[in-house]
Amino acid sequence: MHTRRSSRSLRTGGILLTAALLVSACSASASTGPSTSATAAAEVTLAALPEATPAALAPYYGQKARWRSCGVPGFQCATLKAPLDYAKPGAGDVRLAVSRKKATGPGKRLGSLFVNPGGPGGSAVGYLQAYAGIGYPAAVRARYDMVAVDPRGVARSEPVECLDGRKMDTYTQTDTTPDDARETTQLVDAYKEFAEACGAHSPGLLRHVSTVETARDMDIVRAVLGDRKLNYVGASYGTFLGATYAGLFPGRVGRLVLDGAMDPSLPARRMNLDQTAGFETAFQSFAKDCVQQPDCPLGGKGTPTAEVGRHLRAVFRKLDAHPIPTGDADGRRLGEALATTGVIAAMYDESSWAQLREALTSAMKDKDGAGLLMLSDSYYERDAGGRYSNLMPANAAVNCLDLPPAYGSPEEVERALPSFEKASPVFGEGLAWASLSCAYWPVRATGEPHRIEARGAAPIVVVGTTRDPATPYRWARALAAQLASGRLLTYEGDGHTAYGRGSSCIDSVIDTYLLRGTPPAEGKRCS
Repeated sequence: MHTRRSSRSLRTGGILLTAALLVSACSASASTGPSTSATAAAEVTLAALPEATPAALAPYYGQKARWRSCGVPGFQCATLKAPLDYAKPGAGDVRLAVSRKKATGPGKRLGSLFVNPGGPGGSAVGYLQAYAGIGYPAAVRARYDMVAVDPRGVARSEPVECLDGRKMDTYTQTDTTPDDARETTQLVDAYKEFAEACGAHSPGLLRHVSTVETARDMDIVRAVLGDRKLNYVGASYGTFLGATYAGLFPGRVGRLVLDGAMDPSLPARRMNLDQTAGFETAFQSFAKDCVQQPDCPLGGKGTPTAEVGRHLRAVFRKLDAHPIPTGDADGRRLGEALATTGVIAAMYDESSWAQLREALTSAMKDKDGAGLLMLSDSYYERDAGGRYSNLMPANAAVNCLDLPPAYGSPEEVERALPSFEKASPVFGEGLAWASLSCAYWPVRATGEPHRIEARGAAPIVVVGTTRDPATPYRWARALAAQLASGRLLTYEGDGHTAYGRGSSCIDSVIDTYLLRGTPPAEGKRCS
């Protein structure tokens, strides 16, 4: 599974899970086509930890937060410690960046509300300070201290490091739809170079950035803040983190919202294939809307969706053979890889569709790739100075540790290509090859697919969007069914995640749950 983060995620809380390209991919390995073990949901259930805090962890649970100014008005920051290795608490620490904005009142304080925008690799602290701490409903911010913890290996919490900016530019331009053996070798070499750089820069940390460890970190922060239970809103990958917390600490679950849910029982191969189909669903929605607009460069009114897709694939093929100028200060041209990323970035939010139409028009008619490059850069979190955030390294580090690699060799990917291309004629080939990246990771996976039941937990709200590109709706249904106290809330619409994206119905239901503890009625649907 892959991810990305863009400026849109600061507003919606959505973070890519799959996105195109050379991020990390999850899946179970196999030698030929999809086998039962490589595609079926797991039967193993995540076991809860003992309720009593182990003596070796008492110093972490008993530490005090020393709050200081963040330089952002209204927010405080602190640094807390967690054991690098929970199996060996005395073997070293990892520093966790925490931020909060205290409840503004009026009304009785309900405790802390943790937020996480997803990824893996998205900065929760950045999300809190740029959006959640000022953009969540006033009634919620009045009653809760808004809190964020950057997960270990992410942003301000000892970030995983890999390639420098120049090398990342080369990496993101690598062709992910190889046409021959030479291009296949180039792609494999790119994956290897990225993985080796991560291993060289962050050798110890790479073994300890799993979602289970991050969930345990979150429990330490909960205790330090003085909260008896954890209240939490997680989006996209943040739903996996929140569900993992519930599975490990069901008795400490307060009010949990899991928006744009993942299904933890799936092996990475199945997950990647499902996400590929999700992006196809999103593209079909875009295509149907595009041909109704006067500025659609891929077809006019009445043009079938399949033909719109063929037109876009033709654009990609032309860019593969002849990249076009972008006006970029570093001389980057727009080839197929960056163009595909730009298109996929716009699939996360229907408000980006007009921008995508304009960018495609410029590329197709004026041979100007600046618009699609801008979308791609937002996806990768690359700034105008050529610097990348650590989103991509952290994303790979977590994904490759949480699940075994999807495929072990180019030959396995080639055998899987028909299923990916069937799932998405537009994006399938590139997403299939992106599923190979964890095969060369320097650290073996420590996780495996598993169910999360969290028996004994308070009601947990699971939110699914029917045409979500990155976290398909079926995942939300599956997670809600696994959780013993899961309650599914459905948004009938487009885009990634639902809370805070314009549906007064969704927002009202979630706000009521957060403020009163009343979960939605069974089968509740919003549009």
